[in-house]
This record gives sequence, structure tokens and C-alpha cells, in this order.
Amino acid sequence: MQLELDVRLDPTLGCGQAHRWRKMESGCWQGVVKNEVVTLCQTDDGFSYTGSNERDLKEYFRADDDLGMIVSEISAADPVVADLSSRCPGLRILKQPEWECLATYVLATNVNVKRIAKMVESVCDHYGTDLGERRAFPTPGQILDGKDTISECRLGFREPRFIQLAEGVENGSIDLESMKDMPYEKLTLALQEINGVGPKVADCVALFGFGKLESFPVDVRIQKCVERMYGVTGNYKTVSAFGRGKFGAYAGYAQEFLYHSDFI
Repeated sequence: MQLELDVRLDPTLGCGQAHRWRKMESGCWQGVVKNEVVTLCQTDDGFSYTGSNERDLKEYFRADDDLGMIVSEISAADPVVADLSSRCPGLRILKQPEWECLATYVLATNVNVKRIAKMVESVCDHYGTDLGERRAFPTPGQILDGKDTISECRLGFREPRFIQLAEGVENGSIDLESMKDMPYEKLTLALQEINGVGPKVADCVALFGFGKLESFPVDVRIQKCVERMYGVTGNYKTVSAFGRGKFGAYAGYAQEFLYHSDFI
């Protein structure tokens, strides 16, 4: 099957937004979307796919985003981003399931992208539903059913907070459904009430899970980039506020181009 969409798979799936995509020797990508093992192969006007359906893939790749308009708007705000976006066409923000995104980013603290992917895959291999070639991301209940063996996943200091997160979502004290309608500021504050969620994780989850495109996550790379390119220094709040103020409603897209600045 074929989906026509303004997207380039390499920068979109390889930039660390999501951590379950693998690039195959063929150049295609394999991942899991809504409990389906999916293979995507780049074409001139989108991608071919197996293992999923058009509706779910359109949702996952935010097909309703007017990428041309978004890039035009953030490019008008800054010549640096204008240049970066011209050299990295088709980069899209993904819309990941809220639970999976939150659980993943609770693991993604003080560790590199490769290690994050390894931990996430270990959790899936231990607790997720068998899909054949891969396993699904586990539900909170599946994790709690096997929590006595959580040490086998080698999560380190993240282990107790990961179990606590699963317990909170399972018993309803962490209500992800109610968070969907929260505006950005209220959502990020609510997320930071969860053990293991600081400002950066909250911004990542708001952007990649809840679709708050005004989010501007700041890691060490972005902090150095903003200082080098704009002369802005300070704590997380200062740098993130600068990004949101400069790029407005689509600051998250600008952040992704800046994140790629060392590679394009």
C-alpha cells in the first residue's frame, strides 16, 4: 500500500522522537504502530507500507499538519531555521500514544538515545503482547503483572519510578485521558507532578505524545545550539521560554530542525 504525504522517513524516524524504529539493510524502516508491526519504505511522494492502515499512519505522522505553512512560519521568524529546514525537507513531528510516550521518556533520563531504545525494547520483550516479529509496548497492567522481574530489564535507578508510573496510570491517579484537553502550561505542570518527570521530559511528552506543538524541549544539545546561534544562556525555563517566544505555535518543529543542525 502507498501513502502520499510530505514526509522524509530518515530524519523523522531517526531523530530520537520515538525509540522503536529500526532502519533495515534495504533502507526501509520497521517499527510498531498501534500494536501492528509496520514496515515503511520511502517513495518520491510519501512511503509504501505493510502491516498497518492509512488512518493510523496518517494520525501517527500528523498528516493534518500543513508542513509547508509551518516551515514557512518558523522560517520567517529566523534565517537559521529557514536554512536548516531547506536542507532537511519532510521532517515531521510524530503523534505517539500518550502512555507509551510518557513511559518511554520516564526511562529517557541521563542516558543516550541508543541506551533508551535498548531499555524500551527490553521492557517490550519482557511484558508486551507478542506480535510475531516484534512485541507491542506493554500496558500498565502487563508491567504490573510482571513487576517482580523488572530488574531483568536493566533500567537502573529508573526502575522504581517506572513501576510507580504504571501503578498510577492503572489505578487512575494519573489520568492521561483528562490531560488531553489541557492547554500546554497546565499539561506540563500536571506532568511534572509525576515522579521522574521534570521540565524537559514534560515538554517532550507534551510535544510527541499530546501534540502540543508549542513545546520547546531543551537538552544539552539544544542548550548549546541556542547559546551558539542566538547568544541565549540560562536555566531550562529561560531557554525553553526563548524558543517558545521566538517560534510561537510551532516551536516544536523549530526545535527539531535545531536539534538536527549538527547533521544537515
